Amino acid sequence: MPDQSQLLARQPEGLVFSSATPTGLVIEVDDQQRFQTMEGFGYCLTGGSAELLHALSAPARAKLLNELFGRGPGSIGVSYLRLSIGASDLDAAVFSYNDRPAGQTDPALVHFSLAPDERHLIPILKEILAINPQLSLMASPWSPPAWMKDNGASKGGSLKPEFYPAYAQYFVRYLQEMQARGIRIGAVTVQNEPLHPGNNPSLLMLAEQQAEFIGRHLGPALEQAGLNTRIICYDHNADKPEYPLTVLGNATANPYVAGSAFHLYAGTIDALSKVHDAYPNKDVYFTEQWTGSKSAFADNLGWHVKNLEIGAPRNWARVVLEWNLAADPEQNPHTPGGCTECLGAVTLAPHDEVTRNVAYYTVAHASKFVPAGSIRIASSSADQLPNVAFLTPGGGHVLLVQNDQPSVRTFAIRQGGRTALATLPAGAMATYVW
Repeated sequence: MPDQSQLLARQPEGLVFSSATPTGLVIEVDDQQRFQTMEGFGYCLTGGSAELLHALSAPARAKLLNELFGRGPGSIGVSYLRLSIGASDLDAAVFSYNDRPAGQTDPALVHFSLAPDERHLIPILKEILAINPQLSLMASPWSPPAWMKDNGASKGGSLKPEFYPAYAQYFVRYLQEMQARGIRIGAVTVQNEPLHPGNNPSLLMLAEQQAEFIGRHLGPALEQAGLNTRIICYDHNADKPEYPLTVLGNATANPYVAGSAFHLYAGTIDALSKVHDAYPNKDVYFTEQWTGSKSAFADNLGWHVKNLEIGAPRNWARVVLEWNLAADPEQNPHTPGGCTECLGAVTLAPHDEVTRNVAYYTVAHASKFVPAGSIRIASSSADQLPNVAFLTPGGGHVLLVQNDQPSVRTFAIRQGGRTALATLPAGAMATYVW
């Protein structure tokens, strides 16, 4: 409910199906029409999120991690996380795994080290994987080491072509060393927000540069190392579908690219379908959307559910991820110049205080009921009542419905010749399971 009077609350009446002929607004669910298989719903586990989780007492952390990543009745079943390769802007400080003094380079990666992540991120990940060993992981860099860039800085600049081979090996080393710690990264994006060099850290990487880096360096390097980690291109806003289309259209890069990733700070969610339709054998991912700490719960609930948890799967996304998992009450930590208003899915305060925010609930309404391996199936009436339907691996049906109208809506759900009636208050969303 947008007024927060009910938050992920099980309804006592449940759905009652009958053979009655429906009247009025009907959502037809057809599990014979099947689309993409879902890999998961979840969050971005930033370095700052890991640091805050690590600061909880062991009992409080175990309780919260089980709530987030477990599959029990009191858990929300998060099945996918995105990590940063090196620092994101929601780390306490900027770092890479191969920082060198000004004027020094290390193309052989002699000084490569995961030490910055050993403090908080890796221990937290191991605790999470102990709860859910099937959790899927994606990793994305915000910037290469500064010595690889033409401006020698963490913010902005471009990757020097002479360091394309070294940077490809940087990915290889990261994947190998995480795997040696029992952490398998299933997919990498080549660059977080490659058209936004104003963040700290960040990198400008144009589509043609990304295609060359993937096709001639990163793809062959992973292949030679025997790594089957999927390479995902783009990882930026839906207003520039020409970027992933350029990468996928590059004959050298295309065989190495498993799909494209999107954010929605600009553009519309149907751009994902445009890219899917052009390359239906390549997957689509939705990998990031922030919640502003100064925005209203009701506004975020409606927008995120309509565009992300419903809209992204209806436009072929196999993964839907909201941005940072956790922040403190002041939206820390972040780098100098990093996001100062990024509200975590949970707010973690001293003395083990946990506050669950809007992104906790938008993801939970999907992740709790739509496990990895679920298949999106056909459902109608998306314009009048935004919705998306899934068939779970166990044969169950799940339907997410949003009433984005200013008045209460009563509607019928029809599947397999049977009909059930449901009612949603204005602005509310619900997950129907049968």
